Amino acid sequence: MASGASLALRLAALHRQLPGRTRLLAVSKGQSAALVREAVAAGQRSFGESRLQEAAAKQAELADLEPLDWHFIGRLQANKARGVLRHFGTIHSLDSLALARRLARIAAEEGLSPAVLYQVKLRPDPAKTGFAAEELRACWPELASLEPLRGVGLMTIAPLGLDAAARLELFRECAALAAELGLTELSMGMSGDWREAAQAGSTWVRLGTALFGARPGGPTGPD
Repeated sequence: MASGASLALRLAALHRQLPGRTRLLAVSKGQSAALVREAVAAGQRSFGESRLQEAAAKQAELADLEPLDWHFIGRLQANKARGVLRHFGTIHSLDSLALARRLARIAAEEGLSPAVLYQVKLRPDPAKTGFAAEELRACWPELASLEPLRGVGLMTIAPLGLDAAARLELFRECAALAAELGLTELSMGMSGDWREAAQAGSTWVRLGTALFGARPGGPTGPD
């Protein structure tokens, strides 16, 4: 576990390297509530989680703090939709029209208006889900009308094995698609490729190991 001092130094160093338009989403999945508390003390307010049960327990343990900005970044299962909506103000992984319809219905029942980013898959990758570009364009009239969801941007994850130039090309393609659809937020870039994502205009970089170090028990997925 990183000490409070080293965590604060890492956080400050990362913020110095990010362009002004790019915000840091601290990927706290697999990290303790105590470590999140240290990050909050160092000035971090936005955190990303991918497991509902883990996140809910962590949020309860941190309930004495001022409300934090919680983002859901994992694969969203339909049967977890209500719980995710109750615990997260922003969802980065809306990857199908069917799921969007479900979220809109439940959000209306719950009186919620979450910000959502549509996950796009712009390169072949059997490990990832998401809208293809043409699929997203075809669905867009309905997606844009699905109240009370607030569609704010796109999210993408670069496949493993791409070099820096290929990652930059991918991220620029995602940024162009977002601009075409009138979306302003871009969730692109993780600990291994955030520099290319920031160069391409990402507004959120999702950083876990770059900020906290390795997760206890080893990796639980990319960040």
